[in-house]
Amino acid sequence: MTTGKVLYEVKNVSKNYGSVQALTGVSLKLHAGEVIGLVGDNGAGKSTLVKVLSGAHQPSEGVVELDGEERRWDSPHDALVAGVETLYQDSGLAPHLSVSSNVFLGREKFSKGLLGKLGFLAQKDMDRIAHENLEKVGIAVPQSNRSVSQLSGGQRQAVAIGRAVSWASKVIILDEPTNHLGARQAGEVLAVIQQAKKRGLGVIFISHTLPHVLQVTDRIVVLRLGKIVADAPTSTFDAESLLGTITGLIEK
Repeated sequence: MTTGKVLYEVKNVSKNYGSVQALTGVSLKLHAGEVIGLVGDNGAGKSTLVKVLSGAHQPSEGVVELDGEERRWDSPHDALVAGVETLYQDSGLAPHLSVSSNVFLGREKFSKGLLGKLGFLAQKDMDRIAHENLEKVGIAVPQSNRSVSQLSGGQRQAVAIGRAVSWASKVIILDEPTNHLGARQAGEVLAVIQQAKKRGLGVIFISHTLPHVLQVTDRIVVLRLGKIVADAPTSTFDAESLLGTITGLIEK
């Protein structure tokens, strides 16, 4: 059972788009050092909930709290600054740039120029810090100044997650991070998720690959037609019962 403090919480959140009710009365708690698997069939409401959690959309009703404080995200940047990192299926890496440049993308470090003004990019510092940060979360990249285009698909995804983990101070939301990866590459990504947990981050892992969900999560939340129909420890599920809960053949 998770003993970490509650990091992120939504209370009775509903979201509608005109006459379409995407979420209805969703309540969810995420603890420090916990990995939650968020699963459901297509149209279950997962993407909408992720958009609310990441600050992309505001709920029509309900409350979002971070560290016990009610928050209203006006944009994903607001959530990002507060410590909530979101990684979508499209990792957002720039393949022509180096690993370190991708880690610092949008957060570049500059050396001081003349008269105290910002000068050139502090590339050596960024290479060193990126290498250290990726090592901390279990990612072995031969050289941080290596081009991302030279990495395997699994390494690229691991770098994208490593970037998010290294910058996140509280919560990381991962949307289908192992999609289209082979077994070994997916294993690298799942190992990074475990490192995020060890660092005390709260992780929300969205995936259609149920074996990965069962392998890496502490708790599983099942959405169906915009409502939570199950919220239970991962140990209470197996592949058959989880699939049955998602499809409605089994009521949890």
